[in-house]
Amino acid sequence: MVQTLATGAEGGRAKRFLLALAAAVVIVILDQISKIWILELFAGPGARSLPVAGFFNLVLVWNHGMSFGLFNDGATANAVVFSLLAAAIVGGLLVWLWRAPSALIGGAIGLVIGGAVGNVIDRLRLGAVVDFLDVHAGLWHWPAFNVADSAICVGVGLMLIDGLLGRRDDYK
Repeated sequence: MVQTLATGAEGGRAKRFLLALAAAVVIVILDQISKIWILELFAGPGARSLPVAGFFNLVLVWNHGMSFGLFNDGATANAVVFSLLAAAIVGGLLVWLWRAPSALIGGAIGLVIGGAVGNVIDRLRLGAVVDFLDVHAGLWHWPAFNVADSAICVGVGLMLIDGLLGRRDDYK
């Protein structure tokens, strides 16, 4: 009986782990497809901004730094340093993912992993991250972002919700 329960628990853990990894793969694919499309859209000479709505533009921005353009000085070492940092974070997230007690936190971790990997692919392939979503209110523009950044933000938001509302005894 005890072995049956342990096997069932491990089976649930493995299923959550694989579903979260599948979510990460979907994010990476959507992120890379969207970036390829944007690079093709802005491939020729001319404007690097395409108005879509009164509050939203498609733009082409090369982010050599971190989130929201921090450390965006164009240094070549940034791609390597930030890729190594992201790889270490993804390693830690994989450990957390294996221990995740719920599908919510597992899905959240999967979104963050997918976003991190999507941006690392850009850094290694292109030397910078392609950002293209520009949300603004009048003249105030939020820093440009992409699908990977969105997945990271949603994943972290879900982690915060879990941290605030989740049961603490699940982590014992």
